Amino acid sequence: MGIAGFAVAACTAIASGSFIVALNHATVANVLFLQAAAPVAAALVAWIALGESITGRACVAMAVALLGVALMVGGPGSGGALGVGVSLLMTVAFAVSIVITRHRREVSMAPAICVAQVLVVAASAPFSHPGSATARDVALLALLGVGQMGLGLAFLTVGARLIPAAEVALITLLEIVLGPLWVWIALGERPALIALVGGAVVILAVVLQTTQSTQTQVTHPQAPAPDPAR
Repeated sequence: MGIAGFAVAACTAIASGSFIVALNHATVANVLFLQAAAPVAAALVAWIALGESITGRACVAMAVALLGVALMVGGPGSGGALGVGVSLLMTVAFAVSIVITRHRREVSMAPAICVAQVLVVAASAPFSHPGSATARDVALLALLGVGQMGLGLAFLTVGARLIPAAEVALITLLEIVLGPLWVWIALGERPALIALVGGAVVILAVVLQTTQSTQTQVTHPQAPAPDPAR
């Protein structure tokens, strides 16, 4: 993986662990709202570190997306200094991992995801109590590990190699849109009207950004990558 791969592993581990900790110390609204700031953080990091430009349309799309998230969650909650601080740490670490993956897109970051979860296990093991978990708990944790932490992060690292960092972070806002839907399906909890409105605004922002990206690729197709053997 090289230095870049281990940097992504460390950032992903921090983001993953911080996400779980934040949910235990801050309100869901607070965590999701700060997570929604990832597009801004990623765009700023990419601009500072890589000189990656940000179009006016992308700025508008990010502003619209943040507005949609604000409508859904009603703004950041209290959560205390610990909850807010850990949530901010999660957002920054997530943004940095996206930017590094984009910068070193010739390197597969899939192994970094495995290393990241090993780091999370090593850091959390001293505070865990495995004997208290029931069979149902273990099954749910397995689904979480394979589905969300495993396949989700693996797909993210693959996608981040192919499109700009700001666009990757913007698309991940769909997680906040789909969250109420999964709760509705699994638990019968009907989303509030304001949540549906906010989700529609976020989807509009994603469509705005991805439509521009598609038009750019059609008008100015990228040249084929050079042969590494030469």
